[in-house]
Amino acid sequence: MPHVVQLRLSPYGYTPTEFVCIIYVVLFSISTLLHFGQAAYYRLWWLLPTACLAGLLEILGWSARLWSAIMPHLFKSYEIQIVCTIMGPTPLAAANFIILGHVITRLGPAYSRLSPNHYTILFLCCDIVSLVVQGVGGGIAAIAVNMRRNPARGGHIMLGGIVFQMVTILAYAVCAGEFLLRFSQDRPARQLLGPGAPPSQPRGVLTPKMRLLLGALVFNTTCLFIRAVYRVIELSDGWTGRIIQTQVYFNVLDGAMITLAILTLNVAHPGALLGLRRAPQKTVMEKDADGSEEVLETEKALARG
Repeated sequence: MPHVVQLRLSPYGYTPTEFVCIIYVVLFSISTLLHFGQAAYYRLWWLLPTACLAGLLEILGWSARLWSAIMPHLFKSYEIQIVCTIMGPTPLAAANFIILGHVITRLGPAYSRLSPNHYTILFLCCDIVSLVVQGVGGGIAAIAVNMRRNPARGGHIMLGGIVFQMVTILAYAVCAGEFLLRFSQDRPARQLLGPGAPPSQPRGVLTPKMRLLLGALVFNTTCLFIRAVYRVIELSDGWTGRIIQTQVYFNVLDGAMITLAILTLNVAHPGALLGLRRAPQKTVMEKDADGSEEVLETEKALARG
């Protein structure tokens, strides 16, 4: 009887399974610690507000679900998991956008309709808008649930943010696909001409490491897109619908997809596959005719691993 009462009071419509929550907390913790270490080793500080932030949000969200597994009648843990699990994958998608910019730079910007920086800025701005909208919607929905009110308004805002994110991911995939198609067929999308520019842009080499990174990006993006589609269907079905109150859907189509996506970047890390670890700064000195030293150049060599 007490268990029935708890289920009735639980805002989930079920009690989260404790061991499942523990597994995801452990997996996200391992991945996030690895991302922090890899970001420091390769000096890729943009991984901190992207992959690392995504991992921290997922750890917090699944820790809140673990709290709910122990005390399912509490609303505070439910509020935390709503906001964190809805926002968590968004910074991870931002990491993909930045990596695409590096890939375009390495293989040849001439095969891209926009410059690598423009692609990165465009998709990151869309990602930030999506993050803010989802965060606002999640906060409104969480407050409504806590006050025993209808969370539909917050849910609609969250739905709008996730739909926007899904469209952004789809547009990113189309742009990346067109770039790779043009590269494979050696059909530049534009001419990179300007004052002092060479008549043609050198074409990069599709090395085995680059192929591995591209395969990882495809897999990562597919996982994020599957999760976004699930969330759209979930929220469209309503807060008391069968989808949102079926735990296995969330565990597989949200938790598992994001786990695979974030671990993929640990294994196929851009720092290792693109050789982005910066070597110590090297300064070349030369003496003038009067014997004074003059700095001629400063080199920051890239280790091509």
